[in-house]
Amino acid sequence: MKKIIILFFGIFLFYCSNGNGINLPSHVSESSRSSLRISSTPDLAELIKTWGCEFKKENPQVNVEVIILNSNLDNSSHYGDSDLLFVSNENQDALPDDSIWKMVVGRKVIVPIISSKNPWRDKINHGGISSEELARLFTNTGNSSWGTLLGNGQEVPVHYYTVNSDIIRSHVAAFLTTDPGIIKGVPVKNGKEMISAIQKDPYGIGFCELNDILDLETQGIASNIRLLPIDKNKNGRIDYFENIYGDLNDFMRGVWIGKYPKSLCSAIYSIAPRQSQGGNRIAFLTWVLNEGQRFLNPVGYSDLAFSDGQKKKLDMLAGAQPSLNISSGGGFFINKLNDVSVISFIIIILIPFLLGYMTIEALVRDKRRKKATEAPVATNFPRFFNENSVMIPNGLFFDQTHTWVFMEKNGKVRLGIDDFLQHITGTLTSIKMKKRGEKIKKGELLLSVIQNGKQLNIYAPISGMISEQNELLVKTPSFLNTSPYNDGWVYMIEPAGWLKEIRFLAMAEKYKEWLKKEFSRLKDLLALTLKGNRVEYNQIILQDGGEIKDGILAEFGPEVWEDFQTNFIDKSC
Repeated sequence: MKKIIILFFGIFLFYCSNGNGINLPSHVSESSRSSLRISSTPDLAELIKTWGCEFKKENPQVNVEVIILNSNLDNSSHYGDSDLLFVSNENQDALPDDSIWKMVVGRKVIVPIISSKNPWRDKINHGGISSEELARLFTNTGNSSWGTLLGNGQEVPVHYYTVNSDIIRSHVAAFLTTDPGIIKGVPVKNGKEMISAIQKDPYGIGFCELNDILDLETQGIASNIRLLPIDKNKNGRIDYFENIYGDLNDFMRGVWIGKYPKSLCSAIYSIAPRQSQGGNRIAFLTWVLNEGQRFLNPVGYSDLAFSDGQKKKLDMLAGAQPSLNISSGGGFFINKLNDVSVISFIIIILIPFLLGYMTIEALVRDKRRKKATEAPVATNFPRFFNENSVMIPNGLFFDQTHTWVFMEKNGKVRLGIDDFLQHITGTLTSIKMKKRGEKIKKGELLLSVIQNGKQLNIYAPISGMISEQNELLVKTPSFLNTSPYNDGWVYMIEPAGWLKEIRFLAMAEKYKEWLKKEFSRLKDLLALTLKGNRVEYNQIILQDGGEIKDGILAEFGPEVWEDFQTNFIDKSC
């Protein structure tokens, strides 16, 4: 083998010394790296042209080409040659099957609204209204009353307003599972007129785009307008996991993690239909997710927060390696052979193979040599955990909200989350903290820990004022996992009522006994999850012997996180 390798490199050096060298194919030239080809479906033409133009202004060295496709993607001859393709929900059925990557870059949300002056608003907020109840209302040719809708005997008629918009009408029809043509109501021209009508009519209901009800000055919902809570599971009440309608931020997060009906949402997808070299499309998408978001509202879409999930998507795209896309006719392959001589092509193919072979052979020899004397190394990351593997340091006070506190010599109290909680969540990706100087009371919301958009709210075990927050957690929230009692502390608190409140906290041994009950309850919760028609979770609950997998919640959807929030944190407050 050594002789073959020596002979190979001898031929390689001789070939290069004759001035032939290895010519790179034209498709990796510097000129192609300074260009960006973007395709879009017709419904997004205005937005994508604006994005291309604005990005070009800020990056004049990049040649941006925008192509507007016909409505039938399957018959298009352009998107396959594009670096990026932008489509909306309405065109998903025609998406290319061989796309290597896809990410949401914008979202349109259709929302039902009522007046804040509605006399039964409290009852509506508590019970919500289901799609079936709304369908009976909006498709009824007679006069429907609020009493029929709410079951309270009130004979006041409901006034339903409809916007002259095919997009809104189609989404509402899909939500109500009916035909758009049979939806009846008082017609209004646009979202602005819809808002005005509902503001003046305490008995009105209407559907409009989320952007229509936003107040740019207050960064909230327009005055005298409220979101109509949807009873998604149709059980006659707004459950904890459905309660997203009181605050705009909570609502947007609820939309993102799937608490809101999908039939009332439309997304813009960015798709990489092929492999390509250069970083221009990464730069463009990063710009779209930041500066480019301001162009979404004028065309009816809601802007997105640049989340950890999107960053990971971009990292995935950046890590995609280019490959030869050999067509059935072989034209692409033949053209590239014209750019690179046969000998150069063979050398390019063989060098990685030979280097790989040599590396593997060396590793195998080294492994064989050490195998006899090398002891197995124990891992620090078990595949499961139980009450014996959770760290509970002595000297700390623990609360049933899975927080801990410790009074320093200067009288301030250091606070963090316990080791049990970080074992449950898996590696955390971000944290929402209160600011320095804010006052907190025992039982109030203290912080939120987030794992790829799925969130748990943690409540305060004591009262006081926040004098310091751990800035390390902003950039590296995973310290909550790797060092929950040291580098992963969250706040320094100036306590108020310390001596009174620590009577309700537990120290190590007592807390350890309480955790045993928590483990038992957790297994019950996971068992119920298996019975809840969630077949996809069957293989990720427990290890052999009934042990709970480490980071178990990381493998579940947001609905299980909500169950854990309700049963293990909220009930402890």
